[in-house]
Amino acid sequence: MTQSVALFDDRPFFEKALAFGVQHGVLDQTKLEAIQTDAPKGMVQIARYFGSEFLRPELEKAKDRIVNMVSLTLQIQSGGDLRKAAEHLREHSFMSRSKAASDMLKALIVMPQNTHFGMNEHGGFSDKHIPQLAKWSMCNLADYQAELTKRQQVAHVIDAAIWMADQLGLHADDLEEAGCDAEAVIRTALLAAATKHKDMPDWVAFQKIIATLRKPSATKTINLATPKNLPAEFNAAVEQVRQSVEADLPKILDSAITCQKLFNQTPAFVGRYFWVEDGLSEVDHFDRQTSAAWTKATGGHSDDSSLLTLFLCIATGSTGKTLLTEKTAATLIRKIRKSGLKSELATAFIQANAPAEHQDDYIDMWEAFIDESLDTLESDHDYKLHDALSLLRRECNVAE
Repeated sequence: MTQSVALFDDRPFFEKALAFGVQHGVLDQTKLEAIQTDAPKGMVQIARYFGSEFLRPELEKAKDRIVNMVSLTLQIQSGGDLRKAAEHLREHSFMSRSKAASDMLKALIVMPQNTHFGMNEHGGFSDKHIPQLAKWSMCNLADYQAELTKRQQVAHVIDAAIWMADQLGLHADDLEEAGCDAEAVIRTALLAAATKHKDMPDWVAFQKIIATLRKPSATKTINLATPKNLPAEFNAAVEQVRQSVEADLPKILDSAITCQKLFNQTPAFVGRYFWVEDGLSEVDHFDRQTSAAWTKATGGHSDDSSLLTLFLCIATGSTGKTLLTEKTAATLIRKIRKSGLKSELATAFIQANAPAEHQDDYIDMWEAFIDESLDTLESDHDYKLHDALSLLRRECNVAE
């Protein structure tokens, strides 16, 4: 049985290509002499760049670096083919192959490593990156390619988020200022597209998107497809994020969980989706909601008697009314004497629903009423309710 033994050649790729080129006549003596002239110059330049050209250890490191960087360039350009690598050495200077690797490594170093906007550096390679270049100048092809692939994936997610945000009227600078995750932007953009929203939502609009998705008529027809005009290079990145939204849908569609609780109080969902922080919009929305609730509760009445009647009903746990019949007023008084009155319920209602500019006045009015009236309303001596009913007729709205 014949066995073949594969010889392991651990020489740098540059040396392999050089030997192949000489052996097969690809490189002539003139080219070899040019390499012998360039290599020492390059070593000195590299030693000076990373430390000092006057120290022997630095020169030794520089020799290893320049050989490694030339090897890296030749491997990438030739795809590992020694003949093609030798031809590259013949057609280009030794120093240019070192510089080509340096340029590739510098480009790698400044590529984003994190999909969080605001956590990546901007601008090109600078002196602060030299220590990183010193490390990467000794990397092998596998390490370089693995890191390049990883960073390209990160860059695609970021670029896809910028593209999708731009389709919704939000620019890259806005995302930087927001300091959000690129994946969060893509997730929200997919939900916006599924509900036909044309703008990047603020918190109020985001809640409307979720409300739309939760409608029984919508839950069976949710389309989380990626945009048809999405650039092809972003397809893989967006598809991966799209699948994560699919996995989130059961919780997103659960009407038992409020948006506030799910997206702002559930650890796994905090920061997972993006909305534009617009304090004015949120305040305006709150004011509109407050105004609507207040108008409904008061029936549009703003006189003190109507408001005190409403507050008293709320404080006794009764249905809110601004006008009582004699019978209802008597029932209210008996309820107070049996179960007591919870003044804080009315105060909380005022704080939650009354127009902000009037809240303090309404609370003062309510507390003054309670201070002056509670003894009469709770008095067991007034068993026929004469004094209590008289008080309510005077301070509140009681139909004759």
